[in-house]
Amino acid sequence: MKIHKEGYSTIILVGAILSLVNLYLQQKQVHEFVIYPFAILSFGFFIFIVSFFRNPKRVFTYNEHAIIAPADGKIVVIEEIEEQEYLHCKCRQISIFMSPLNVHINRYPCAGTVIESIHHDGKKLPAFNPKSSTENERTTIVMQTNFGTILFRQIAGAVARRIVNYSKKDDSAQQNQEFGFIKFGSRVDIFIPLSMNITVEMNQVVWGGQTIIASK
Repeated sequence: MKIHKEGYSTIILVGAILSLVNLYLQQKQVHEFVIYPFAILSFGFFIFIVSFFRNPKRVFTYNEHAIIAPADGKIVVIEEIEEQEYLHCKCRQISIFMSPLNVHINRYPCAGTVIESIHHDGKKLPAFNPKSSTENERTTIVMQTNFGTILFRQIAGAVARRIVNYSKKDDSAQQNQEFGFIKFGSRVDIFIPLSMNITVEMNQVVWGGQTIIASK
């Protein structure tokens, strides 16, 4: 299994801490009813951490007439909304909630040019909370595309502690190219023109780089 580069330091740190704690318990001759269960739990937790940073092989969907899901997860919002930060117009918001079990790599939903990439400090509300879109720590990325101007956000959740954003202003982005990573539970919002056809439903599970979420 391939591990994403954002996971190396975390995996090494967690592995070292768990190893030291287990070694300490053995040296202190703690009762085996404590040592063995803790060792099993430690191993399970370490496997979870490694799995979280997995970067699986994937056959991507390329379609110049479509918006592809930027992340794995579940559709939790599909609604018409007036985007207040940058677009200042009515558009369609689609939100994808990523649980800690999902792959957390974020990918460009279509090709285009990055015209803004902004980081906002904020709260740590649960990512499924509607207010997280405007009140949590987040990044805002705006692109000029064949569909017009679209905007998407990486949003930290109650568990997420780091948003990684590779996008820079004036970057030329390709569909399904990585633009970032969010560590642990989180959410991605995408705002697209009302003229586009939505091809997903509420609570549908989508796959980053594969599932078409909207088309011309």
